[in-house]
Amino acid sequence: MFAIAGRRFMSTLELFGMNDLTLTILNPDLPRHERCDAQANRERILSAAAQLFATQGVSAVNMADISKAAKVGQGTLYRRFANKGELCLALMDHQMATFQAQVLAQLGRMTRDHTAKLVQLQWFLDALIHFNETHTPLLCEASQSIYFAPGTRPAPYIWQHMTVMGLLRGAVAANEIAPDQDFPMLADTILAPLQPAVFRLLRDGNGYTPERISATLQGLVGRLGD
Repeated sequence: MFAIAGRRFMSTLELFGMNDLTLTILNPDLPRHERCDAQANRERILSAAAQLFATQGVSAVNMADISKAAKVGQGTLYRRFANKGELCLALMDHQMATFQAQVLAQLGRMTRDHTAKLVQLQWFLDALIHFNETHTPLLCEASQSIYFAPGTRPAPYIWQHMTVMGLLRGAVAANEIAPDQDFPMLADTILAPLQPAVFRLLRDGNGYTPERISATLQGLVGRLGD
């Protein structure tokens, strides 16, 4: 966990339910119990994976490639990361924490400036679209490689859903939209195109630009106040 302006956020690994063994090196707020050589191995693995992903693409790299590039045995690699999805989450940890902090800070500024809640929601969706655009390969690999029990949702999605729900409730309180709507379903509908696999389909399969996706969702949100 990490705190920003009095509020606590989960790191990406916590959000996806990873254990503290994987989380320790990535979160400076947690005590470090690993031996120096184990910590060095993990850092070497993450560095090698990042370089391979950047040059070859996430989908083209397997765990054996990472083990070889990091100069560690596959047993060492799999003790740190059960699959490539967990490794992708580790690489995403800092980026996700930074994004959450930026969202919190910007929504705070917009609230202090008395910006309408629907406008804040439009900003959040645009920010999430561009975050996805940058990180889609890692996000897709993580979502495909990690099992979630029926009826559960990955916590990054829960965070997104809570943010949308909070802004919708704020819009109701500010008389921007009518209260007689199915807000949980509405939040799911708004967020559905931004989930990694769907977003990649829209981008790569249908050829929609991030700007087009953003404009469509912002139009949808804007019409809630009609």
